[in-house]
Parts: sequence; C-alpha cells; structure tokens
Amino acid sequence: MSKEFEIVREFEVDVPPEKVWEAITTGTGGYLWPMDPPEPRVGGSGPFGSSVTAWDPPHRYTNRSEDVGFPIQSLNQLDYTIEPRDEGRRAWVRYVHSGIFTDDWNNQYDGASKHTNFYLHTLCEYLTHFAPRPVTFAQLQGPAASQTPRALAAVARALGLADDTAAGTKVSAQGPGGRTLDAVLDYRNPYFIGLRTDSALIRFFGRGHWGAPLGISVHDFAPDADAEANETAWQDWLNGVFSRS
Repeated sequence: MSKEFEIVREFEVDVPPEKVWEAITTGTGGYLWPMDPPEPRVGGSGPFGSSVTAWDPPHRYTNRSEDVGFPIQSLNQLDYTIEPRDEGRRAWVRYVHSGIFTDDWNNQYDGASKHTNFYLHTLCEYLTHFAPRPVTFAQLQGPAASQTPRALAAVARALGLADDTAAGTKVSAQGPGGRTLDAVLDYRNPYFIGLRTDSALIRFFGRGHWGAPLGISVHDFAPDADAEANETAWQDWLNGVFSRS
C-alpha cells in the first residue's frame, strides 16, 4: 500500500557552508557514492533522472524524482538547507528526505531512516577529515550467507573488534590480506560499522536487518588508490568471513 514518508535531520559541522555545498553537489563520492552533478539551475537535471527544484548556492538545493526506477518507491525528494554559523566558519544543515514507498512501508522506512543517520555521519567525517581531496570509490556486497541480522557481528569479529569497543576508539583492525588497519572506529551500532584511517573511510552496512546482503563501501583518498584492487581485496575478505561463519 502506497504511503508518504519524511525523514528530517539537522546537524552542525565545523566547515563553511560552501564546503558542505560542494560535498552535496559535486563531492558525493566522498561519503555516499559518485553521482553526476546536478545541472546548476531550477529545472535542470539531477542525479538518477531527478529534476532540480531549488538551486540557491550555497544555501538551498532540492532534487525530485517521480520515476525512481524500482517498484518499492514511486516518488523521491532530497532537500538540503544550509546556513552559516559563527560568521561562516561553521554550517548548520537541515536535510529532508521524503517521497512515497509503495511496498513494505515499515521495513523500507526503518531502513531509510537508519541509513540516513549513517550517511550523514559519514558526510561529516568526510567534510572534517578529507574534503575536498579526490576520492576513489569501491563498493561490494557479501554472499547470501550475509543476508542475516547476525552478519554485522561476524564482520566485527573478523575485524578484531571486541563487543564493547565503542565508537571513537582507536583500533587495529584486521583487513584484507592480513593487513592491520590503524583506524578510528568512528561509528558503531547494531546496523553499521564505520572505520576511518588516515586515507580512507570504510563503511560496513548490516543490511541483513532489512533482508539484503551485507555491504561495504570504501572511500579511498590516497593518491595511488585503486578501486578495482580495493573491491577485489575486500570482496575476498568478506567471502572469507562468511565461508567460516
């Protein structure tokens, strides 16, 4: 049954509004995934076939799509409002994701809401530590065995994270090929894990809670980053985790 939804978040970040604007319009690979930038005008084309319905740099940007491209959703709108704080040294952001889910509304809303929290946290990590460095992006998903709510706990164990290791802790995580990753555990809850190294944001998505395989995205800011190598290494690591579990 079709039903409207709205997810609203507000946050502040220690960068100027212009830096936030660049991230949400041309720098999405640094925290989300790479997208074609919007055409800079009202009525212009936006990502994934959307249309730009508000364009006021660096204060307001909205895109809207009435042909989302998959059957569980018929309308999608993303709205950003950005205001300066502390004489422009900081930014306040209001983010509104709205639209219509057409199937399994409660599950879709729960997943979208929790993913929003993680994506916006990753946006702040990108803005604070890496922007505007160029990014090399890779993403992958686990095998069918990772399509369970217990999958993220298996990943945490494989990384070497204790059950009580909390967000904000410096860790030595066990990554692909036996490499040790000196990182900050910048995000952790039952649904997601975020690691920040000196050169990358590595994100783990426990999508088994919503009936999908576990996912990983790697936002690599090293000058010599190789997307294919990152994808292969982490895919092998992830397949190994679930061949043992």
